[in-house]
Amino acid sequence: MNAPNAPGATIDRDRQRALARALRTVLPRRGLLYREEDTRPYECDALTLHRRLPMLVALPETGEQVRRVLRICHERGVPVVPRGAGTGLSGGCTPLPDGVLLSTAKLNRVLRIDPLARTATVEPGVRNLAISEAAAPHGLHYAPDPSSQIACTIAGNVAENAGGVHCLKYGLTVHNVLRVRGLTMDGEVVEFGSEALDAPGLDLLALVIGSEGMLAVITEVTVKLLPTPQFARCVMASFGDVVTAGHAVAEIIGAGLIPAGLEMMDQSATRMVEPFVHAGYDLDAAAILLVEADGTPEEVEDQIAQVTAVLRRAGATRVAVSESEAERLRFWAGRKAAFPSAGRVSPAYYCMDGTIPRKRLGEMLLAIQEMERKYGLRCPNVFHAGDGNLHPLILFDDSDPGQIARAEAFGVEILELSVTLGGTITGEHGVGLEKIMQMCNQFTPQELERLRAIKRAFDPSGLLNPDKAIPSLHRCAEYGRMKVVGGKLPFPELERF
Repeated sequence: MNAPNAPGATIDRDRQRALARALRTVLPRRGLLYREEDTRPYECDALTLHRRLPMLVALPETGEQVRRVLRICHERGVPVVPRGAGTGLSGGCTPLPDGVLLSTAKLNRVLRIDPLARTATVEPGVRNLAISEAAAPHGLHYAPDPSSQIACTIAGNVAENAGGVHCLKYGLTVHNVLRVRGLTMDGEVVEFGSEALDAPGLDLLALVIGSEGMLAVITEVTVKLLPTPQFARCVMASFGDVVTAGHAVAEIIGAGLIPAGLEMMDQSATRMVEPFVHAGYDLDAAAILLVEADGTPEEVEDQIAQVTAVLRRAGATRVAVSESEAERLRFWAGRKAAFPSAGRVSPAYYCMDGTIPRKRLGEMLLAIQEMERKYGLRCPNVFHAGDGNLHPLILFDDSDPGQIARAEAFGVEILELSVTLGGTITGEHGVGLEKIMQMCNQFTPQELERLRAIKRAFDPSGLLNPDKAIPSLHRCAEYGRMKVVGGKLPFPELERF
């Protein structure tokens, strides 16, 4: 996608040079980028619809360097946008032309693995998968497994409350993190949670998880480790229509079964990924469910039998059970490769992240089919069916301004329907820039003011990731007027605190 910088997004070169001189005193050699060709890779995250060049990119290598960068920026009134690996999908680390992009990617050490306490303490730039790799010799692993786990960092996971295909049984990031240490905008050290069962004072751990870099810059994380399951098998079930598949999800949960993974793909998605990974998907099915059981061999066989019986009663037209570890991994390969598969069949794609009650899944999928006809764009669906977290992939040509506009309108309609159906505008990708105006639909004016008050309590200067802040009542009113007349809001240059 080649969306331009925001209107008026120019860099003040005099201010850039003055700030660079100050930051060079606290950063290592090559720890500061300012030339356009060097800062260009940081102009966006995986939501490439919105791009802006940062004034400077800071690459600290220690927590103390992070603190000094923040202090200098705070004293000079310079906004700071934290960034991990840049795999986020909502524009959460889109930079500012008058600010510093602060990357924590070089703080990438596994500080401690405690196999007895079953914990790992790591720096913010440690990759999600690297935690499990470090814990593997002890028979342990870190459970949350987003599709980008080979690249995404733990601080980014904490900032967005990332999930993954096994989040139904093992939980999201918020359920697997014990302690977070960070720095406020003025360089004060703050700590949330504890490695003990409880922490003194207010329990604010869940507040910082999912706060999208607006409250503190994360410098250290302690996570829970779980025993690696002895055995796992996966059921692949085919359905003749998406409504029946959606009801089958509710039937599984209603039967008291909590699979390790419960994912759904519609026919458009399976036909998109099968030529890429050769997973053996039923391409004649309107939708498939992937249901995984893990544990001891006895536990797995018992749950597989129960799941298979429920799926057949719920109307599955075909049920296949993995007979080997290679086959199980092949079943999952297509689901894990959905995003790169979309890149093979379309010049660009826009991944959404609404969440709805499980019982409304079929209703939502039928509505998306109508939206495909309305906007003239294809939209394969892959998602965490177990918790109702949708990931529609809107396919479009990013060289066509008309298709870009239709793709964005398509996404907005999905998000707003998610709220109407009793859900939310996000599950694990966060709000970022992408969904900030849809917060006006999700929350009342009183709720928005409470969210703004929390932001002010941690960041009274309003300099930490400022344009990802909560929309003002004025902006919500403007958004409502523009929707009525069919207009489109400009790139959200929102008021700063």
